[in-house]
Amino acid sequence: MATIPERQTSRAAGWSRRIGAFSLVLLLTVFAGYRLDLVDTPPFLWVLAIVALLAAFALLLAGLALSRLWNFGDRGGRDLSVGALLALLVLVPFGIAAYWATIYPPLRDISTDLEDPPALDTSDRTSGMNALSPPTPGEQSLQADAYPLVTGHSYNLPFETVVDAVETVLDRRDWQLTAPYPDINGQSEATINAVARGVVLGLPADVAIRITDNGDSVIVDMRSASRYGRYDLGDNAARITEFLAELDQEVAGQVGAAPAE
Repeated sequence: MATIPERQTSRAAGWSRRIGAFSLVLLLTVFAGYRLDLVDTPPFLWVLAIVALLAAFALLLAGLALSRLWNFGDRGGRDLSVGALLALLVLVPFGIAAYWATIYPPLRDISTDLEDPPALDTSDRTSGMNALSPPTPGEQSLQADAYPLVTGHSYNLPFETVVDAVETVLDRRDWQLTAPYPDINGQSEATINAVARGVVLGLPADVAIRITDNGDSVIVDMRSASRYGRYDLGDNAARITEFLAELDQEVAGQVGAAPAE
């Protein structure tokens, strides 16, 4: 009488489930810790890289387990399914970021004035952060092509009125000022510096808003530079255009006048 060999339980399937679950828990934990300011940015980015590697390894183990199940009839279909599902769930944000990296230009410092960008406050920057340097002609061309709406706004209004509007818009945003609002008495130019955080991951960016009275009108220029990461994935340009659009509304609401573009 022929004996039927006992089906083995796939060890790869079990490890796929365990590693997939661990990567998800680690991702949620480090993300919560970072948003609560319990984890600094460099360790946070390193842990994200580890999470991606763990999830990819869990997906690989699920594939190996599936091969064993298909060819040798091993047990573990439920474990490999759970492991693969958890790994894919963890990898989805990384996949979205990779897609954004292909559609957004490789920029991390955006300004409405490419020839003379507003000066950023560098007192809180460290050597581990992105270096600040004037944009190269290639970077200027990339920004102009990708973000045509990132331009300075001009207002035919008193200098003090525009500065008050800028401060009002800033007060509505959860940005950290690096210094108190400047004293503009007798001045024709003022720069306000702050640190803003991205909407999704909350990565920090230095922001400078320069208000200049050139005699004919008041010009508001803005600059936003990511502290970390090779690409900003469109974050800085979106921050500038959204702020200036809200500033237009604030000015119109205060004095009933539209900006002079």
